[in-house]
Amino acid sequence: MYDVLSSNANSFIDDAEITASLEEGKSRAADNSLVASILNKAGSFKGLSHREAAILLEVTDLNTLEKIYSLAKQVKEHIYGRRIVMFAPLYLSDYCVNACTYCGYSLKNKEAARRRLTREELLEEVRLLEKMGHKRLAVEAGEDPVNCPLDYVIDCIRAIYSLRCENGAIRRVNINIAAAAVEDYRRLKEANIGTYILFQETYHKPTYLDLHPQGPKHNYEWHAEAHDRAMAAGIDDVGVGVLYGLYDWKYDTAAMLMHAEHLEAARGVGPHTISVPRLRAAPGMTRENFPHLVSDAQFKHLVAVLRLAVPYTGIILSTREASDFRGEIIAVGVSQISAGSCTGVGGYAGSAKLERDASLIQFEPEDHRPPMEVLKELLRDGYVPSYCTACYREGRTGDRFMSLAKSGQIANICQANALLTLQEYLEDYGDYELKELGDLVTQREIDEMPDKNARKVTLEMLSRIKGGERDLRH
Repeated sequence: MYDVLSSNANSFIDDAEITASLEEGKSRAADNSLVASILNKAGSFKGLSHREAAILLEVTDLNTLEKIYSLAKQVKEHIYGRRIVMFAPLYLSDYCVNACTYCGYSLKNKEAARRRLTREELLEEVRLLEKMGHKRLAVEAGEDPVNCPLDYVIDCIRAIYSLRCENGAIRRVNINIAAAAVEDYRRLKEANIGTYILFQETYHKPTYLDLHPQGPKHNYEWHAEAHDRAMAAGIDDVGVGVLYGLYDWKYDTAAMLMHAEHLEAARGVGPHTISVPRLRAAPGMTRENFPHLVSDAQFKHLVAVLRLAVPYTGIILSTREASDFRGEIIAVGVSQISAGSCTGVGGYAGSAKLERDASLIQFEPEDHRPPMEVLKELLRDGYVPSYCTACYREGRTGDRFMSLAKSGQIANICQANALLTLQEYLEDYGDYELKELGDLVTQREIDEMPDKNARKVTLEMLSRIKGGERDLRH
């Protein structure tokens, strides 16, 4: 029985409720007045229920779809402005005791030569990431309590924060590791992690169990209830996600929205981020075994509906998407993207080796551009690339962040901080073309600031950064 407040994943992710929502969506999506009223509600920036979103997922009329895409862009820019947060993944270990059928780290991938980073290797990876200009990392690791225990992960987090390379520094470490117990999440909280991220992969339980035949991850409930345990341990910000292509995209989108509703109702704060990776080739994976691959059109549709349903949440797009398609998806509500990503352990220092030996990577990225090229494209498209981590370090997390996001006030805070971190990048890493593009976008953003005092303060801080100061923030 569906119960949004239940602590049981089978109740707050209730299959019967998902199925009923999708059936209702099919029967009501042709009701133009109903769809218009749902879009009108979305345009008030208050979000949508999973039932309302299910109706929008069934829309096929091209004119209405264009309205959905346009509104998604408006909602994102109302909440977050034109900024796009930049980050990179960092893989610590590819040891794993799970046998996930879609992942290169699967226990059954006998070709992979398993390894984890030594401290020296870790610091070299971080040094290279800092030289790319990154300030925010998503730390990843396979699940193996012997070869990659929590003590090792925490030591790595502390080492990452400790390293300074010229003007480079990692200011926020988000964590994407296996479901854990409350006491383990308390230790991660004490290590000053940013967001705890865990993808459910698919919310369809029978498919989930088939895809995870062996290892701790086989336990659907333990996995789906992990975010509750993390928040009970004091972690303010959690991120959810689906690996699109494992099961029906409409089912998983509705279910993920129900998960967001559960966290909001039971914990007082919805997910800080939603990730939308699509299934990509991985060592040992046969794509023919996955009949639910998501087309580009379907992917664009679901991202736009997610933005309308959860306007306050950061939507993350990875390098799984091709460069020429990423711009199209960013335009319908994405607020965070990775750049220059390597998906193997030691990938930044040993990228040439990884390119020769595909068995060493978790999956094959589609966008191989270096960060500077990604930033140039964003700037040409009118966006503000941001390396900001101010909210995390100023205590604007959890319900404090959400109150600002839901009111639209976060955009005013983010705008200035995004410009400051962009200026840092321009000064420390930018070539002539990037600096020229960055200066044009910065001037436009300054000119459009409605508050004269905010404009004055931002200009002063930009001048200080040009003079050599770093890490200024509101």
